Amino acid sequence: MTNFIDQAEINNILWKACDTFRGTVDPSEYKNYLLSMLFVKYISDVWQDHYDTLKEQFGDDEERIRRRLERDRFVMPPGSLFLDLYRQRTADNIGEIIDQALIAIEDANKGKLAGVFRNITFNSEAALGQTKERNVRLKLLLEDFNNPKLDLRPSRIGNLDIIGNAYEYLISRFAAGAGKKAGEFYTPPEVSELMARLADPKPGERIYDPTCGSASLLIKCAQHVQAKGSRNYAIYGQENNGSTYALARMNMFLHDVDDARIEWGDTIRNPLHLEDDKLMKFEVVVANPPFSLDKWGADDMASDRHGRFHRGLPPKGKGDYAFISHKIASMTEVGSRMVVVVPHGVLFRGGAEGKIRAQLIEENLLDTVIGLPTNLFFGTGIPAALLVFRKGKATSDVLFIDASKSFAAGKNQNNLRESDLACIVDTYRARQDVDKYARVVAQSELSTNDYNLNIPRYVDTSEEQAEIDVAALQADIDVLEQEWAQARDKMRGYLAELGL
Repeated sequence: MTNFIDQAEINNILWKACDTFRGTVDPSEYKNYLLSMLFVKYISDVWQDHYDTLKEQFGDDEERIRRRLERDRFVMPPGSLFLDLYRQRTADNIGEIIDQALIAIEDANKGKLAGVFRNITFNSEAALGQTKERNVRLKLLLEDFNNPKLDLRPSRIGNLDIIGNAYEYLISRFAAGAGKKAGEFYTPPEVSELMARLADPKPGERIYDPTCGSASLLIKCAQHVQAKGSRNYAIYGQENNGSTYALARMNMFLHDVDDARIEWGDTIRNPLHLEDDKLMKFEVVVANPPFSLDKWGADDMASDRHGRFHRGLPPKGKGDYAFISHKIASMTEVGSRMVVVVPHGVLFRGGAEGKIRAQLIEENLLDTVIGLPTNLFFGTGIPAALLVFRKGKATSDVLFIDASKSFAAGKNQNNLRESDLACIVDTYRARQDVDKYARVVAQSELSTNDYNLNIPRYVDTSEEQAEIDVAALQADIDVLEQEWAQARDKMRGYLAELGL
């Protein structure tokens, strides 16, 4: 029954729904309304599908049907279904009606949805305009989502990951138009895929992202384990931005990862994944933290009760090593891996950062440095690098990979191709020198270079220049000078004839 489902068509319908807000509402704001409405539409369709099945089975026995529905993945209270909202689309208080429905859904599913909708209101004058304009926008939004082709019932779409794909598509499109704000909630899918392959999460492991954004990176890691035929993993994340935290929660549900523990709060000032009041430990840690975050909390961390900054306190204006220090402290002592995105300054800046970097290397925690191409990340064209850390390493060397020239150039954004991903991962696993691409460097050489990790110091990608025949070049110059002299004399003759 699913052969007529067209993912691209559904994506286009959803993206076109954004026309309701374009030009009047900032994309960083209206993404929350689109994605929340998509979530409500999906869980409404799933609930309705199950209700119709039970109706056929039990007829008019509504009490029996109700008891069965109360055991569903999501409970939908009376009046909260998408169709209930659609029927009231012309109401003068439609924004308030939608807000009340969201509150009812959250209250009926506290174990799963507590806090998911608390940061969004469809009745906001500041975000959606005054009452008349707001009502028009919400009416159009509901009509867009009532498109018959957006029928997301399981009986129609089957096992296809239509809804998860659509959600990711929208997030990526919003990121493309959000400028610098995009980095707050989105890691490009091919970078997430690369990080998941490098971290290689295995069945039974805990996977953690302390700056999880919309959770796309965590989902890639979960799918990596699923591809091995297992759903035996535990997902943990924390996000500081309230609306992005809500996106992460919804994203998890829409990708069928219901038991993820995503917390809302400042990871540095208030880490929320604790066991016995100590930092929880994880086998796999992945993250794309904010680059060189100012005011990351240095003044509050002088006496950190979790002991994360014993190697030194990062500078106030650059929080990169604060996040690295937190993640290192969150790794299990044996067999754990961490992959983190960093700006290149992290590789070579001195001062407090240089001291922390030196100690991390001396403790044999740094495993691999991978240089990525420019213009991969939304909102910034600067090149970034991946750092891979391991606890319990068998060797003390560090692998350097220069993948900065391995990409497909796009109109606005560069992309890593499958061949690029495979080359990086194969080189990482082989851990051998590759001419002009990768080199295994002894810790003693790093020490000699004051623990500077600037990739060109270790991987020479320069091209050999052809030898210059100096004698032949001089002969060419002599000929050119002779021709120039002849042309000059001829020009003087012409000028003389003209009396100039």
